[in-house]
Amino acid sequence: MSTAVWWIRRDLRLSDNQALTAACRAADQVIPLFILDPFFARSPYVADKRLAFLYGGLAELDAALRQRDGRLIIRLGEPTAVLTRLLAETNAHAIFAEADYSAYARWRDTAVAHTLPLHLTDGLTVHHPATLVKQNGTPYTVFTPFKKNWLAQPLAARPLPIPTHINTSPDIASLPLPTPPITPTFPPGETAARHRLTTFTSPYPFTPPPAHSISHYAAQRDQLAEPATSQLSPYLRFGMISARQAAWAAQDALTAAPHAAAKGAETWLSQLIWRDFYMVILYHFPHVARGSFRPAYDAIPWRNDPAEFAAWQAGQTGYPVVDAAMRQLTQTGWMHNRARMIVASFLVKDLLIDWRWGERYFMQQLVDGDPANNNGGWQWTAGTGTDAAPYFRIFNPVSQSQKFDRHGRYLRTWLPELANLPDATIHAPWLMPPLEQQRLGFMIGRDYPAPIVDRTQTRPRTLAAYQHIRQT
Repeated sequence: MSTAVWWIRRDLRLSDNQALTAACRAADQVIPLFILDPFFARSPYVADKRLAFLYGGLAELDAALRQRDGRLIIRLGEPTAVLTRLLAETNAHAIFAEADYSAYARWRDTAVAHTLPLHLTDGLTVHHPATLVKQNGTPYTVFTPFKKNWLAQPLAARPLPIPTHINTSPDIASLPLPTPPITPTFPPGETAARHRLTTFTSPYPFTPPPAHSISHYAAQRDQLAEPATSQLSPYLRFGMISARQAAWAAQDALTAAPHAAAKGAETWLSQLIWRDFYMVILYHFPHVARGSFRPAYDAIPWRNDPAEFAAWQAGQTGYPVVDAAMRQLTQTGWMHNRARMIVASFLVKDLLIDWRWGERYFMQQLVDGDPANNNGGWQWTAGTGTDAAPYFRIFNPVSQSQKFDRHGRYLRTWLPELANLPDATIHAPWLMPPLEQQRLGFMIGRDYPAPIVDRTQTRPRTLAAYQHIRQT
């Protein structure tokens, strides 16, 4: 009986899994293997919420495999050593895995392939990063032409079905499934991912679509209190749904949607393309994982005040939309994308704290923390990246709050101490006259902090810091 290893990394699914399908075609027996790599346990970017989601996903995957005569094999150790021992134990002739593009992943896979029969397949992105380049062969660094090229490419073949049979010997030793350190804040696993994708992208031609439908996405996606986004990012992060499945679902929704609703599908597909874009940047420019895409910006004279950073982490800055978003992050491990931009802008351009501090804290909290997308988002806001926001774009947290949470529903959800404030004052409560505060039984400095910075002073300070770098 021929044997192959399916080495699972960021592809915790059975459907549309190119590595699994290749393994099943190449061998009579497939060993689904997940390696607990000590590298990640030592990383300063580790997050309990993300580990809980991952471990829950492994349990779901094991249950799905057992329905098909398979089971998940768990091993602990350095990947090359673990794989070498497993191949010796089982006489497996090949290892199949989905390619990953972070610096460590590429180094790890190169090391494994140097001594073992490793075969990498696509699947993490819709198009492989090496295939989407300019006519002169150089990588894109601006999103709009990248998107144009992405859309010009034929969409890859339809997603693959689940293999009908995955046979794994019961004699192969395995560690117990790892125990989640906390209760996952998202229901983990491929079943939950596929349900969420189907619910979000299915057309609703005869009845008004629900608020979380793709039909409303373009119009509602920035409204902080509305459930208008797919919240599929944690599932894409660990491959509980594939990028190709998401892209095809968006394309099918675009085809089926009435004209008025098509904009939602187009806009959501654009977000998937942003995901591919940041993977491409990390693939071609691995230095962004350590510093600015444009290295000159690493010399910005950051203030890096520890007390202000701690206030930002704790949601105690005195700016309600910033504090609500940060409390949502620490409690749930997720944050609305509009809120991510607001809090990032506040940290970098109001507090003048190095964007890498925020990038690392996000990775320590986010269920969907992805090295490429998290880095790309922070560098966009900081103005240090590729297709970046201008250095002089500084989000005003009050006007952002008024525009994207007009009635304060998002604020009241995460800041219960502001629940009784009227809509007119909840976005900037420090502006309430003392008599009004007294009437409401609410006092700035006692019930909610005063703003930790005066934004009339922070903008000139930040512009001066950036302009100094641009001039030198």
